[in-house]
Amino acid sequence: MRDPFGRDVTYLRVSVTDRCDFRCVYCMSEDMTFLPKKDVLSLEELDRLCGAFIRLGVRKLRLTGGEPLVRRNIMWLINRLGEHLKSGALDELTVTTNGSQLEKLSEQLYAAGVRRINVSMDTLDPEKFAAITRWGKLDKVLAGLAAAERAGLKIKINAVALKGVNDGEFHDLVAWVGERGYDLTFIEVMPMGDMGEYQRVDQYLPLSMVRAQLQERWTLDEIELNTGGPARYVRIRETGGRLGFITPMTHNFCESCNRVRLTCTGTLYMCLGQEDAADLRAPLRASESDAAVERAILEAIERKPKGHDFIIDRRSHKPAVSRHMSVTGG
Repeated sequence: MRDPFGRDVTYLRVSVTDRCDFRCVYCMSEDMTFLPKKDVLSLEELDRLCGAFIRLGVRKLRLTGGEPLVRRNIMWLINRLGEHLKSGALDELTVTTNGSQLEKLSEQLYAAGVRRINVSMDTLDPEKFAAITRWGKLDKVLAGLAAAERAGLKIKINAVALKGVNDGEFHDLVAWVGERGYDLTFIEVMPMGDMGEYQRVDQYLPLSMVRAQLQERWTLDEIELNTGGPARYVRIRETGGRLGFITPMTHNFCESCNRVRLTCTGTLYMCLGQEDAADLRAPLRASESDAAVERAILEAIERKPKGHDFIIDRRSHKPAVSRHMSVTGG
């Protein structure tokens, strides 16, 4: 699959549910209205859609949410997708999670073929963690990380930089992941969805400021690493760990984009920051054959835009994209 700008689309992110057991302040409002169950694809339908993408050239697949591991019987889907690893049709199957279910599922994830996970964790302070996630408990996530380590999973921590919240902890996070051999990525707040009482302009912290702060203590060596993803990476000389920066606001990361996003309703977004989308649920449910679905996928890839239009609107405080991050899938 090749888009109009010559980029091969080889990476699919699949939101298996819009539901989550946390209510992170930059991702969801506290009183979220979730999708009716009739609109959500079954696990069998998600398996079928993922199979179509793999046949068309997807080599890396990441499961996201909401929180993907709270979906009932999710390990059935993960085991099914793991069969594509065994056949060689898929290079990698990964999961982005809040960590709440890792204590229970880490060994099963590894057995299914998952080797790397991304865990969203913005602070090491239990009280701040509870405030950011509203419903989460840090000790449960830490126990999950320990279980993931024991299972053999490689861990990357994703931390959203939040002005006035965790901006005094960046050195501590770097030291903490360095001691454990985890990778770390800092992420700028993205203007997606109405956060109610929380305003983007209040949360937003440019990662250029984060990097400058880190360089007061750490030596950040540039490294040649292009995953096709949005992060730009450095090596922390003192720990040997890898540090990424995802900067949708201060630096457009779209020139090498190789990904598309599929929601749990079967909607395909060709860009995280654009509203154009393709309905794959209708052709999927219209026929037992995958021919119509594959045609719809290829037609959508032909509309993949060059880049997003994220902007923090300081006048109206409106999000650049109305849908919540949890709907699109991380």
